[in-house]
Amino acid sequence: MWSRRQGRLRPTVCGVEELRRRRREREAALRKARREQQLVSKRLLRDDAPEEAGEGCVAAILGETEVQQFLRQAQRGTEEKEREGALVSLRRGLQHPETQQTFIRLEGSMRTLVGLLTSNQALLQLEAARCLHELSHSEQSTVAEACLPATSYLLTYLSGHSSDFIELCLYTLGNLIVESEAVRRQLLPQGIVPALAACIQSPHVAVLEALGYALSQLLQAEEAPEKIIPPASASSSILASTLPQHMLQMLQPGPKLNPGVAVEFAWCLHYIICSQVSNPLLIGHGALSTLGLLLLDLAAAVQRTEDAGLELFFFQKQPSLLPEGLWLLNNLTANSPSFCTSLLSLDLIEPLLQLLPVSNVVSVMVLTVLCNVAEKGPAYCQRLWPGPLLPALLHTLAFSDTEVVGQSLELLHLLFLYQPEAVQVFLQQSGLQALERHQEEAQLQDRVYALQQTALQG
Repeated sequence: MWSRRQGRLRPTVCGVEELRRRRREREAALRKARREQQLVSKRLLRDDAPEEAGEGCVAAILGETEVQQFLRQAQRGTEEKEREGALVSLRRGLQHPETQQTFIRLEGSMRTLVGLLTSNQALLQLEAARCLHELSHSEQSTVAEACLPATSYLLTYLSGHSSDFIELCLYTLGNLIVESEAVRRQLLPQGIVPALAACIQSPHVAVLEALGYALSQLLQAEEAPEKIIPPASASSSILASTLPQHMLQMLQPGPKLNPGVAVEFAWCLHYIICSQVSNPLLIGHGALSTLGLLLLDLAAAVQRTEDAGLELFFFQKQPSLLPEGLWLLNNLTANSPSFCTSLLSLDLIEPLLQLLPVSNVVSVMVLTVLCNVAEKGPAYCQRLWPGPLLPALLHTLAFSDTEVVGQSLELLHLLFLYQPEAVQVFLQQSGLQALERHQEEAQLQDRVYALQQTALQG
């Protein structure tokens, strides 16, 4: 970002472009890390009774003979309790990768399990579904593909009446989707998008969280920008469905806002926005105004906490909601002057600045969004100035976190470049002294020195 010449540090000629490039590279790396973290975080539901979880009940690895025996008992047992017990034993065994491989190699095993899944006995259906759920949690794509015959039934059961069963089916589908392209190819024409769109109207929070997970797994697919998200792909399209409008409703502030549900759908919107397929369509559905209202509400809650010592309902229960909302705002404003204009028109700058004290992670995201606005040029910096921006930046320069300070330095650089009068006010408000505390820090000293020179020469 900065070059050394004749013993002095100066901004490079292409300073703004270099800032932009580095920021985009860093965000791409962060998105990749976040995506990989989400990919490996398959969900596993286990609701064993306390007596099943005791030390003496550790699930054993099952051999071929035992798998056949349990399947036979489940299929042909004379009593329902015996059949259910056989499936419970099989399910416990399927917690081991070795048993999973034995199961999928055994001819007819999946056909038998699907038969039990589609039986007219609810307890057998539930245990068969739990067996499939254990299989879906496998890290081997071959295991996921072996579950293909069950996917159409799992989709059908999403329209059932049992919220617990729907939740289980959704998590199972989400696990299968992320593991195998073959599974996704089969699920799309089977109608997974309309099925998910129907689920989003469920009144059950657990179902909505599971739905958000399954949908985010689908949206992470490499082929999603071409085959899953675009409106042109008709029945298999996310944007052509009612899902975007309903997802945004889940992010609207108010007494009905559920942090867990909101975070799941924030991930979904994150992947849609990053695909750059049709962000104007999301804006047309009110994405920016919804995020604006959410952030205004969060900012107001921060103020209430400072003033009255009240606990935040969402920060304690789901601290990732605020960073996720800011990530969405970052993705919308990163490459779009029009979205930056909308952000300014909604008067969101001051509420964003009020979020700086929440945490270092939040501070970095807020400053990144403001950099997105400032780098669009003089007209945008003029809208940022005057106001509380410079005092807020001087305050963040007192932080000990180098990432927060580094992002503050980037924003100051843009502000000095496009709004020269900011330099004089910076000097008047002891800005040089604020910079001095970081001039010995290896990660920051080049940028600190360059800003010092800019301020002194300005």
